[in-house]
Formats: sequence, structure tokens, C-alpha cells
Amino acid sequence: MTTDGIGVTTLVAAYGCLLRCQYCLNPHSRQQETNQCEYTPEKLLNEVKQDNLYFLATGGGITFGGGEPLLYPEFIKMFRTLMPAGWKLNIETSLYAPAEAVITAAQLADSMIIDIKDMDNRIYERYTGQNAEVMKRNLAILRNTMDMGSVRIRVPLIPKYNTEHDQKNSAYILQKMGFSNLEFFRYVIKQPGRLNAE
Repeated sequence: MTTDGIGVTTLVAAYGCLLRCQYCLNPHSRQQETNQCEYTPEKLLNEVKQDNLYFLATGGGITFGGGEPLLYPEFIKMFRTLMPAGWKLNIETSLYAPAEAVITAAQLADSMIIDIKDMDNRIYERYTGQNAEVMKRNLAILRNTMDMGSVRIRVPLIPKYNTEHDQKNSAYILQKMGFSNLEFFRYVIKQPGRLNAE
């Protein structure tokens, strides 16, 4: 599995996010003035179908990322109805979204990639500016609605915000919830407000 899904995968970045992560990978996705493009599901399909042969040959497809794609569940639902057979639909999300959107996504996605930040309420709030309970509630929804093998949870080590002990504690909590497909990595800070993972 690659960063954004299995096989050749096209990442579709959604605009907007309710979190305010200190090391945001895509800060432009929440700025008022940005060079964003508006798409209908039909327009998006016309643009990405040029990769159809690659998707079919490798088991790849589309990954909706962000920003936060679960702010647009109806768009994803409509796109899913238009997708050619053989494409995979992946969703990369923080799970900080309405419960109804998570339920919809669980019914549509072939796989989900979750960036949980940290399972500790204090660390999560300090890093994201939001309460962790929304994310935890949505993890419980996924546990009850998706095959656990199709859910990959990214558990980061975040410089100045959590420790390896915190990272292991998050993993322990997730495993107790029934999640086993965990990915451990460290944020590498390149410049203020930006990061890369290693």
C-alpha cells in the first residue's frame, strides 16, 4: 500500500478543514484566498479517467484527501456512482467530521486512511485546537461499519507535542478498540506550518 492507496492512485484534495493543526501539510486548503478549482463529480471524472488503464492494471483509483473530504459526503457519493468498475475509492481523513458523513463514507469507500494525531485528549486539543471526542466517536462508527482490514490508521510522532510513549499509548487504545492496521511515522518539520512524514 502506498501513501494514498493501493496501486496507481490520484489524490483529490478537498478544500476546508475544521482542525487547526500546528504542522498542517496543506495549509492552503483552509486559506480564504487560494487557487482552488471548483469541480462537479462529472468534471472530476472526465479529468481523472485518463488514468483508467493505470488504475485497472494496478488496482488503483481515487483517494479523496484534504483538507477534509468528509465535509463533502454527497460529492463523494455522487462520484462513486459515476466511477468505472474496477476503480478503488479511498478516503484519507482526520475523522473530524459529522457522524452522518462518516457513515456515508464507510458505505462508499474501499479503504480509509485515518490520521488520528493522538488519542490523548490533552495532546489532541493542544495540537489541533479541537476536542478529540468527535474523532473518537467516529472511530467507533468505523469499527462498527467497516471491515477492519480496510481501515489504516496513521499514528504520528509529533515533535514538541507528543512522545514515543504517547504514540505507543495511542496504539494500545486503538488496538483495544479492534484496529490492527496501524502505521507509525514521525513528522519531519521542513518550515513553519509545513511538514513531511518519514
